[in-house]
Amino acid sequence: MPEASQDSQAGGLLDEQTGSIELRPLTGGQIVAECLHAAGVPYMVGIPGHGCLGLVDAFVGRDSPRLIQVRQETAAVHLADGYYRASGQPLSVFTSIGPGAINTAIGLATAFVDSTAVLALSGDTHMHMLGRGVLQEIERRHDSDFASIVRPVTKRSWLGDDAARLPGIMRRAFRTMLSGRRGPVHVALPMDVQAQMVNVPVPRREDFLPPAAPEPDARAVGRAWDLLRRAERPLILAGGGVAASNAYAELRQLAETVGAAVVTTLQAKDVFPNDHPLYGWLTGSKGTSCGITLCCQADVILAVGCRFADETSSSYVPGKAFNIPPTELIHVDIDENEIGKNYPAKVGIVADAKAALSALLELAESEPKREWQGKTWQRTIERERSRWLEHVESWADDSRQPVMISSLLRHLRAALPRQAIVTSSSGNTQAQLLQEFPFYEPRTNLTTGGFSTMGFAYPAGLGAKLAQPDCQVVALMGDGDFLMAIQELATAVQYGIAVVAVVANNAGWLSIRDLQHEVYGAEREMAVEFGTTPDFAAVARDFGAWGERVSRADEIEPALARAFASGGPAVLEVMVNREYPYSGGSAQGWWDVPVPEYLADRRARYEDIRALERL
Repeated sequence: MPEASQDSQAGGLLDEQTGSIELRPLTGGQIVAECLHAAGVPYMVGIPGHGCLGLVDAFVGRDSPRLIQVRQETAAVHLADGYYRASGQPLSVFTSIGPGAINTAIGLATAFVDSTAVLALSGDTHMHMLGRGVLQEIERRHDSDFASIVRPVTKRSWLGDDAARLPGIMRRAFRTMLSGRRGPVHVALPMDVQAQMVNVPVPRREDFLPPAAPEPDARAVGRAWDLLRRAERPLILAGGGVAASNAYAELRQLAETVGAAVVTTLQAKDVFPNDHPLYGWLTGSKGTSCGITLCCQADVILAVGCRFADETSSSYVPGKAFNIPPTELIHVDIDENEIGKNYPAKVGIVADAKAALSALLELAESEPKREWQGKTWQRTIERERSRWLEHVESWADDSRQPVMISSLLRHLRAALPRQAIVTSSSGNTQAQLLQEFPFYEPRTNLTTGGFSTMGFAYPAGLGAKLAQPDCQVVALMGDGDFLMAIQELATAVQYGIAVVAVVANNAGWLSIRDLQHEVYGAEREMAVEFGTTPDFAAVARDFGAWGERVSRADEIEPALARAFASGGPAVLEVMVNREYPYSGGSAQGWWDVPVPEYLADRRARYEDIRALERL
């Protein structure tokens, strides 16, 4: 695996021991390289092309950042995204002009919706030829108009139109990316600017750090604490903002102080130990009976860093995920636009999650400790947890062949240490992972949330392994998902990135087939069968990785042990059950899937729910 050095580089402007800055001519590309080094970015990931040759050349002879070439630009962003989720530190992605740059859009949208940080650098049209239609320029509406493509999926996009402006642009890009609600940013680097030589200083490391997070309003915190301390059935709904602010300890301490159940969103499943007696699993359309019951019975919910997306909220049908109101809501979010957007907030607090939880803890510690063990609410939490875990255990039937995904998950958990990282994308594997697979440590559940992007799991796993080389990393996905990123096996082999891909092969888009079966009827399944499937284990071996195929539950753990023992990139292909309903898990929540009027018999099943939704 490549290692990034933080040593000063030839051509650098910053003396890291004295802090002095040497002024001398550098190209635009070299300025970018120096900025990335000063900001502590260990890797720059992408594919070179004619549109970024000046940028790439600036890294010749450098140890940091280290360049990693992927095989497709979308995977570059997913890799950087996975690195950030596993470490809290951003990477940079580089591309050429045109299609290579546009390939980043899906990855940037994934990071944008999930509020994760990625810096995208793309080559662009020469400043002196803007609008002439040079190779790969988009210019029919606006000259060199790539920024219009990424504008909706980034926090900000800049045009580096002069090399002298690049230090300031790079400084602003980092501060924008890492402040407030995190998110990806983009800098366009015209080809001539990459080669332009200027005499400028490069900012120091501290210039790239984000400003301090906003502190919560003391009066709002006081009102929130009054609600929490009076609550008989308190619940904390923890979202991705908890992970973004590293508020794991504060979340646990507050939950244990007030005896609150803790329910998590998709991305935040690892922010609270899943074997803790106060953990209530998930609510929503990918939720559990436990999480749904607790959320609906809670009298006060403290939502922290959560936007109440439709999957978390079961498409906002009362009683399917929440009862807000009459449940009283305290909503904490760093983005003021999220507070009260989908549910009315009794108290809204605009703040960083760590700061808000710390402020609530200060008030809690000024009062006598609340006794909650053995009380009615704690017994309810324990009862609902037990019921859900018993259901999961009974559903995972090891005797079925091919193996059920539930059985695969049970054996995967048994084979992995607590701190192992698991990445996932979408489909049945993700849904069941979230419902059935316990996580114990922060930054170990790396999954796509609101954008539900296929092809994320494997390259994100590569990024996670680069970020945490001493951790075991598993990329769990279906066969359709893996086919969208299988070329990155070459990247893993080239750089020796020892991620184990666990591929649940069911030869189709079976999460969609199962949805068609459930909602529209089995006779209307359409365009979801592959007809044939590759031998992924053989493909892996052709790439130079380890590969093995199994189809029985008792084969999974020994095969996983062999995969990790191989010491390099590995693919464990598990032939999983295709028979509905054993092809998936058990739906607990609600998700609004419209049914056409011509399917009157199927539509009738949903009319009562829709009537509730309109209330």
